[in-house]
Amino acid sequence: MTRAAAGDPAIAHHAALDARLVDAVRGLRLLTLTSWPASTQAPFLRSVARGNPQLPQVAYPKHDFSDARRALAAIARAADPAHPLGVYLRESVHSWDLAAGLLESLGTRAVDGYSAQLFGSPQQPMPGNGPSAREAAGHFIQIAQELDHELLAPEEQVPVSAAALQLQLQGDLDEFFDARVIRVELDPQLIAKAAAGATRLRLRTSARFSAYDRAQLFQHEALVHSLTSLNGREQTLLPSLALASPRITATQEGLATFAEQITGSIDIQRLKRISLRIEAIAMARAGADFIEVFNYFDQAGQIPEESFSSAQRVFRGVPVTGGGAFTKDTVYLRGLVSVHTFFRQMLRDEQLQTCRWLFAGKMTLDDAQALAPLFEAGVLAPPRWLPPWVSRANGLAGALAFSLFANRIRMDQILR
Repeated sequence: MTRAAAGDPAIAHHAALDARLVDAVRGLRLLTLTSWPASTQAPFLRSVARGNPQLPQVAYPKHDFSDARRALAAIARAADPAHPLGVYLRESVHSWDLAAGLLESLGTRAVDGYSAQLFGSPQQPMPGNGPSAREAAGHFIQIAQELDHELLAPEEQVPVSAAALQLQLQGDLDEFFDARVIRVELDPQLIAKAAAGATRLRLRTSARFSAYDRAQLFQHEALVHSLTSLNGREQTLLPSLALASPRITATQEGLATFAEQITGSIDIQRLKRISLRIEAIAMARAGADFIEVFNYFDQAGQIPEESFSSAQRVFRGVPVTGGGAFTKDTVYLRGLVSVHTFFRQMLRDEQLQTCRWLFAGKMTLDDAQALAPLFEAGVLAPPRWLPPWVSRANGLAGALAFSLFANRIRMDQILR
């Protein structure tokens, strides 16, 4: 704890509560405990190949997080609702308590309700009372279908093996950190194509990757998800900033997708994949079962392995017979718009420094603003590592300034 923090009783009190929070949530590994074992994929794909698809059989263990929830409730009671750290802790406690309720309900439709509270739903409006996430998804799906492969250069259509991408990404990361800070590993048991932790980025051994995947994994997974975890570990006052609290998911995924966008790493097929998941979540909540959702991804052009991976993301924790969904993937588009809007607001208000605080740990957009005085006073540590696009303030300001101006152009007037 810094000298400034130690001399402030309120800060010291909330720092002690934060340490208790980190201890209380150790077993609440939301994505790990909701994910399916890799062994569920092969039997399903064999049944599809035979022309008689059978619903996957997924058994979830029973969990009891009563002790953790009591510990969380005690932390919330002790936190000062008038202090920025107290607000941060109380909101974090609420998020973790919902996660505990979700994990205790695995295998039932109750997971859908908890998930919607944590991550939102396809019907939820975008920031500024804009279209719903589902409507936005439909927009990108339509554009992707119209363009399809017309924009891909021949060299972009050559797939890269996981082993080759491992070497490429490891070199990229070692160069960025000037050391072996994050290891890139091959994992034959992974259902998703890739997954990132603080010090490890895993690639599914059997997966094939596009030319865009290397940049997307570097900017999205490594330089946002892993980097914010690493910077959060530098926080002696608030170690919970290293944790992937469910409440920070929309900002984390929005920030990571914004990183793809502003570095030119995102492509229309990536936006299509994100959008297909949102539509699939809406389908599952309306009653579509796993087979119907799998067929939806398959008909959209995904190979069987990827269609299975995409469908299992939708059905994590809920019955495969339909009527509910794990709604996490609705946050990508909503988070992207929120983060983009936040960066533009900070430029307009001459507070771009606040954008950098987002990388000092895993936090929400509101946290970055509320905790800014603690960063400025040296109570919280600044980010040790920053992605190049953030540290180069002039380039970031130029891109945002153009975005602010371009928004004033009325396309309907031009077309008319």
